Amino acid sequence: MHNEKARRAMPARFTFCALALALAGCASGPPMEMRPPSAFAVPGLAQPADVLVDRWGVPHVYAGNQYDAFLVQGFIAARDRLWQMDLWRKRGLGEMARDFGPEWVERDRAARAVLYRGDMYREWLAYGSDAKRVAEAFTAGVNAYVGQVRANPALLPPEFKLLGYQPAAWSPEDVVRIRHHGLTLNFTSELERARTFCAGLAGARAEWLRRELDPPVTPKLAEGLDPCGIPAAELRAAYLRATESPQFTKANTPLASATADAAVEQQVAQGDPLGAYGSNNWVIAPRLSATGRPILANDPHRAHGAPSLRYMAHLSAPGMDAIGAGEPFLPGLSIGHNGTIAFGLTRFYMDQEDLYVYELNPQNPQEYRYQGRWEPMTRVTERIAVRGEAQPRELVNHFTRHGPVLLAEPGKQRAYALRAAWLEQGMAPYFGSMDYMRAQNWDQFRAAMNRWGAPGENQVYADRHGNVGWIPGGLTPIRPNWDGLSPVPGDGRYEWSGFRNGDELPWEFNPARGYVVTANENNIPPGHPAATKGVGYEWSDAARALRLKKLFQDKAAAGGRFTLEDSERMQNDIVSTPAQRVLVLLRGLRSDDAQTAAGLRLLQGWDGTMDKDSAAAALYEVWAGKTLRQAVLKAGAGEAAALAGTGDNTRMVLLLEDPTGWMSPAQRDALLLQSLPAAMAELTTKLGADPARWTWGALHRAEFRHPLGAVVDAATRKQLDVGDWPMSGSAFTPMAATYRASDYKLTSGASFRMVLDVGNWDASRVINTPGQSGNPASPNYRDLAPLWLDGKYVPLVYSRAAVERATVERIRLTPGN
Repeated sequence: MHNEKARRAMPARFTFCALALALAGCASGPPMEMRPPSAFAVPGLAQPADVLVDRWGVPHVYAGNQYDAFLVQGFIAARDRLWQMDLWRKRGLGEMARDFGPEWVERDRAARAVLYRGDMYREWLAYGSDAKRVAEAFTAGVNAYVGQVRANPALLPPEFKLLGYQPAAWSPEDVVRIRHHGLTLNFTSELERARTFCAGLAGARAEWLRRELDPPVTPKLAEGLDPCGIPAAELRAAYLRATESPQFTKANTPLASATADAAVEQQVAQGDPLGAYGSNNWVIAPRLSATGRPILANDPHRAHGAPSLRYMAHLSAPGMDAIGAGEPFLPGLSIGHNGTIAFGLTRFYMDQEDLYVYELNPQNPQEYRYQGRWEPMTRVTERIAVRGEAQPRELVNHFTRHGPVLLAEPGKQRAYALRAAWLEQGMAPYFGSMDYMRAQNWDQFRAAMNRWGAPGENQVYADRHGNVGWIPGGLTPIRPNWDGLSPVPGDGRYEWSGFRNGDELPWEFNPARGYVVTANENNIPPGHPAATKGVGYEWSDAARALRLKKLFQDKAAAGGRFTLEDSERMQNDIVSTPAQRVLVLLRGLRSDDAQTAAGLRLLQGWDGTMDKDSAAAALYEVWAGKTLRQAVLKAGAGEAAALAGTGDNTRMVLLLEDPTGWMSPAQRDALLLQSLPAAMAELTTKLGADPARWTWGALHRAEFRHPLGAVVDAATRKQLDVGDWPMSGSAFTPMAATYRASDYKLTSGASFRMVLDVGNWDASRVINTPGQSGNPASPNYRDLAPLWLDGKYVPLVYSRAAVERATVERIRLTPGN
């Protein structure tokens, strides 16, 4: 009766919102206003197709065949995200200098070094029988929209106008040759480990504090390798030139009237954020679900920005009816459902990279020693077009048998190359989802994941028949005589002996516990054979996983059944288990110093909830993330503390809980107390003298920065950037909210959240911040950000009837020349 009253009380314009969603706080938004219909003639389209755009900007594509659906996906993605897509392609192919000028030449050369360069025939076959045809259709759609833009300049996105250039045409090969956008591991960590090796015993202590290794292992230095001779800073810079997202500055951006804010530009350029990327996903079996159906939830965590990395779409054609999210520059979906099965991903931290160190021939620096002889490098001349220059510049990339040479030091007779599994055949990041998104059962899904290449992934699975499962995937190198944690000589003594079969990794199907949770922790069971095979040692901090598993265990043990709203709450949970562990150590501590005593009072009365309105949360993050952490690193590693970087949060907490071998318990207590005043002083400077007025949200701010936000004037920046809001959470809460340590501004987290009611698909919910569109003038550019900030969702409408009720725009596409 209560539900019926609620339904009748809703205005007519809200009736498309499922009743369950209405009661859960469904974000219906303002009244729907229909936008004018539009029509386009699209070359390559075989049959007419319709696109219904719902009020949240999600395109629902209805096509006559699957390849038309992928073609329309490319067309509509370009309509919504053309500049973002063009930038991804330009950066990946090493063509930035063509439109942005000479500052990008070296980055272009580096980007080309990490393109896939193998046989394209076999490359396409690695993804499935129709992978090439799908990519051809998708890029034909992109090019069709690029053609519309060239014919009608009014359609040109504002970024092109600001920078004075036109979008490029795509080729199908672009989709799979570009590899830089996958999350990669562990080249830069090998560099840092070489530095700690160089520092001897003090370095070993710094190394323990720098990075948790799981399963526990003591890294070993390769025989004959001098770690002190490795130019770690230069190699890190070379690696980032090849792989990092574009960072626009006043110097490298051809703005006619650049009036960039130097402070904003400096913030963008500052170093690594505190914490690391991660994701959460889980699946709940029907017997534990309040719906009697499986529930699947996923919130992948990546760098935040405007527009969002994720792009939602619904692709419907005979034999395929899939909805969810992927990345706008790739066909298909990596997260979502197809009406029969549902799927969601997190990162599985397998080690897919190695740094090789070579001795160069003193008579010929393009030869390196390999198995007792001098082996020539492969030389590739790159012709790089440069804006404002009549002729392309010619630069050279060199390759060894292991991979691209990132740095050469002929004077020292040394060179350094990257070997990466993600440069192998069939390893285009996320393109493998083309296979599993069309699977119809567990066996087909598992087969697709056994072919998955990069990056390493945990996939959770559910189907409308009530089955649930988990399977990781990724190409895992076999290192027969070393652990992969440190650089090795490239002289032939340290070679991969192939790759592990996907069946060697663990998996679960309908587990007895009734659920599976993953959050980037080491989830290889200790007794599983893979646990001893060196799949990976450097996982994400386990705090999110521990908190989520505790929530699941407690509810299941109490006989409770999980609702969709439970999954929403868990995705937005802001309890920090590391904070709770440190708070235990503060019990009973006292201080005669007034400032220290005030800090103790705040923290001792707090429960570890990282609420934006909490003064204690603000103090804890400044203290634990900065002053306490620095004190622990100094106490643990002495003069080598800088080699530990920001330190590993888990290792810091472990040392404080059991200081044996590092310091006495009394010294630990003194360290806890002595590090508090500096944190109190920082908060006093930033937030005022009265702790009662401090809030975590006054420091921790949610902003979604456009790539050009740092180099445009303030008025333009206001149009491009989204938000400046107080934000709950931290890097170690399930609602991941990683921030830059220098200013506490949000840098990464879950821009996309999804909760699926498997089988009752219209009851599913989703959010994608800041919005679906990449056009700052669109109502869907920033409309989802306030909802996301409040932990709210919108319906992921799926049935044709539900889509029709939510439609605000109709687009008709017809075959054209």
